[in-house]
Parts: sequence; C-alpha cells; structure tokens
Amino acid sequence: HRITGLALTAAFLLFAWWLVALATGPESYASATDALGSPFGFLVLAGFALAFWYHFCAGIRHLIWDTGRMLEKPDARRSAVVVVVATLVLTAVT
Repeated sequence: HRITGLALTAAFLLFAWWLVALATGPESYASATDALGSPFGFLVLAGFALAFWYHFCAGIRHLIWDTGRMLEKPDARRSAVVVVVATLVLTAVT
C-alpha cells in the first residue's frame, strides 16, 4: 500500500509534466503525447493505473479493518485475494 502511494506520487509528477507541456505550446505538447503514447509510455501509464487501483482497493480494506472487521487471519487472506483480483479487473477496465 505504501509503495503504490509512492508510485502515485511519481504519477502526479508525470501529470504535472504533461500539464506544463500543454501550457508551453504545441511542440512541447506533441512531444509529451508522443512519449506517453509510445509502448514504454503505455506501460508506464498502465503501471500507474495498476498502482492507483491497488492503492484504492487496499485503502478500502484498511477502512474495513478500522471498524474491527475481517481481522482474523482467514478473513485477512481472503480480503487480500479480493484486493488483488479487484485491482486486476479495474486496471483491465481502465
């Protein structure tokens, strides 16, 4: 959960770079969209989507734990599987 939070920080820096390129002019924007539209850029964006959805789902899991529910080991393991499956499905949909 913490690692995905760090990845999302990097994603926001990438988003800021894209916004600066947008504000700078057509050449900068074209350069940024070319970089993000490349196969490597797609991989980076897909990784950020994966990090976002994992962080989101794990955060909901932590909120449930804060209510005192699902703290037993079998429930915690089951919820871990749900988080991973939900992350993969939501990333694929995104």
